[in-house]
Amino acid sequence: MASVAGRMQPRVDADSRAWVAQLRAGHPRHNEAVAMLHDLLRRVAVNELSRRRHQLRSIGGPEFEDLAQQAADDALINVLDRLNDFGGLCRFTTWVYKFAMFEVSAKVARHAWRRQPFRTEQLECHELHDPVALAPEERVQQREQLTALSQAIGNLSKRQREVFVAVALNEIPIDVVAAKLGTNRNALYKNLFDARRRLRAHMEAAGHPVGDSSATSPEPVAPSQPALRTESL
Repeated sequence: MASVAGRMQPRVDADSRAWVAQLRAGHPRHNEAVAMLHDLLRRVAVNELSRRRHQLRSIGGPEFEDLAQQAADDALINVLDRLNDFGGLCRFTTWVYKFAMFEVSAKVARHAWRRQPFRTEQLECHELHDPVALAPEERVQQREQLTALSQAIGNLSKRQREVFVAVALNEIPIDVVAAKLGTNRNALYKNLFDARRRLRAHMEAAGHPVGDSSATSPEPVAPSQPALRTESL
């Protein structure tokens, strides 16, 4: 049985074994290996940031370099903390790329929303009005719907309200919300699904039923206009 289990273990290449060994604290070449890894991660970050320049708007020069440095620094810390997770299913250098890519993605997303506040508080009804002119009776009906929606949002749990307002109404990228709240995408999808279910039930009880096109899916649906966004429920 032991020999079978041994054959099932991935064979780690010599270069990857050297990386892992030298990155462990106490190894004679630890500092040198850490410096080499940081340089590798920084080059990955620079390449990925360059590819995403369209998302960075006017960022360039020292600010661009600082963003790459931050991504490399954070990725390095994560790699060192998770050395034991390396299973040898790929080369070590391939494995560490994902850490740099993740940090770049998170920082690009944060930059894109830096000038738009991360708002998770309950929205007031007037913030959800459609700018398109409505007939008087339509305005009354919409006002009632918006009041019901505002009350429904206020009845959500704190985390459900944070996630729903941030993702479904403010259209903040889910990765940014996850980083801000210190959680992961799957947990946020579950929060969003539960929030939508509670909002639908509240709206129906208030006499304003909405469709159920997304009722069975935890995936967020981006709203298309700032009116009563029933497609986000």
